[in-house]
Amino acid sequence: MFYNLRKTILPKLSEHKKTRIFFSMFYKIYYTLFGPLHLLPDFYILGGQKCGTTSMFVYLSKHPGILSPSSKDIRFFDKYFSKGVNWYKINFPLKLMKFLTGKKYSKILTGEGTERYLDHPFAPQRIKEITPNAKFIILLRNPVDRAHSHYTMIQRRNSEPSSFEKAIEDEEQRITEPFNKMLNDSNYYSDIYFRHAYLHRGLYVDKIKRWMEVFPKEQFLIIQSEEFFKNPSKTYNDVLKFLGLPSHDLKTYEPIRKQKKSILKKQTQQKLQNYFKPHNEKLYNFLGKKFDWDDEWENDEN
Repeated sequence: MFYNLRKTILPKLSEHKKTRIFFSMFYKIYYTLFGPLHLLPDFYILGGQKCGTTSMFVYLSKHPGILSPSSKDIRFFDKYFSKGVNWYKINFPLKLMKFLTGKKYSKILTGEGTERYLDHPFAPQRIKEITPNAKFIILLRNPVDRAHSHYTMIQRRNSEPSSFEKAIEDEEQRITEPFNKMLNDSNYYSDIYFRHAYLHRGLYVDKIKRWMEVFPKEQFLIIQSEEFFKNPSKTYNDVLKFLGLPSHDLKTYEPIRKQKKSILKKQTQQKLQNYFKPHNEKLYNFLGKKFDWDDEWENDEN
């Protein structure tokens, strides 16, 4: 399909300046003419980052009633919104595929898993305007573990020179300005915020409240990541039930990216537990259920 071709061969051809202009025009014409022939998503895996979203996306893509998009993270409603809805639709299968597959299965869905949508201030309303009846899957991991896993990923990509302790100490200074700009300017996008908001992206309750001001609670399924890690088969089928799809068993539930328990210095661990505790309590009260994030973690005494 063209949406796969666009990800592989065409970028190599468009490396030269003369061909970039041609392909830019070609893309726009293609999106305009053929975008309407493609599907829009029925569901979104909103996040959070480092909470098991990739495994959930891969598991769902193996269900016979789900058609996969060109990639998990399309990032339309946060970074590429100005490209227009036809650009977005090109990333999804043709409507014809739904018709053909529907001969075997009564319900056919497609969806995507850009975890940055959960954090983006304008994503809920943008999605409301395009797919108002979509369903949303949110995985929430212990924010201490999530923060350290996020940091480890960014450091592995050579985008974080500081120690974890220094990074969280400097976080507010790093992200406040770009985050405020995103709040006040719908055209502004900050990679700095998404890259270095180790703590802020674990303040789940404010983000979920923002989403539920736009969509009814019935359109959300909120999952504790630790339960997903422990019992992926049950969680996977809970999601299928939420989406209105028949149950399905996979041959294996090997995690796509293994999430290890964070091993932190005792002082750092205690500091983060204290930081997140009031925010977690607000989350429990808002959702009407409590997660077992108060259990002790392994400590590094060094």
